[in-house]
Amino acid sequence: MTDAPAPPSAAAALRVAIVDDSVLLREGLARVLTEAGAAVVAQHGDAEAFLADLPRHPVDLVVMDVRMPPTFRDEGVRAAIEARRIAPALGVLLLSQYVEVAYARELLASGGGSVGYLLKDRVASLAQLQDAVERIAAGGTVLDPEVVAQLIGRRHDPLASLTPRELDVLALMAEGRTNAAIAAALVVSVGAVEKHVTAIFGKLGLDDSRDDHRRVLAVLAWLQR
Repeated sequence: MTDAPAPPSAAAALRVAIVDDSVLLREGLARVLTEAGAAVVAQHGDAEAFLADLPRHPVDLVVMDVRMPPTFRDEGVRAAIEARRIAPALGVLLLSQYVEVAYARELLASGGGSVGYLLKDRVASLAQLQDAVERIAAGGTVLDPEVVAQLIGRRHDPLASLTPRELDVLALMAEGRTNAAIAAALVVSVGAVEKHVTAIFGKLGLDDSRDDHRRVLAVLAWLQR
């Protein structure tokens, strides 16, 4: 009896661009993504080349460093924001050694999901990277816990109406976790998490009639207020 074939990865058929000034990192990412079933159609060593190429060779997702040539300050994240203006449906995964809070907030506010921000040193496995790509491709938001922690640390006032447990739930929502995953992390029932999520939506004014993904809107409302 043969094993059943593995289900296709959500990354399959994705057209991906990789933008990083490190050739070794670009090649490594290309190999991982190709093995996951994605089509790596472009690799660039600087942000300007990516933006110039994007209208001619559209992609579904870009994996990009934050600090890139020529100044190694914020070229990557600025390019990601501009790329979302050119192609609003573009998924963006920032891979960086640094947390740029202001730019992370601006990128999150640039669209309703399909955004990720992970720290290179904290990506523990290739499976974690593949999972992030798949979640972003499906319209989700994936944030490293350190990014979330710094965002929370800079923006306490908008959350004044939330309880401590609601803050915990919202932080885990910002990482892109499901209700079941949040329940496991907080050692509570899924039903309790659902009640907290409903309370968060109510306090942030996100009613049931909105078409957008309310989990993403909750994070955006929290960061923008």
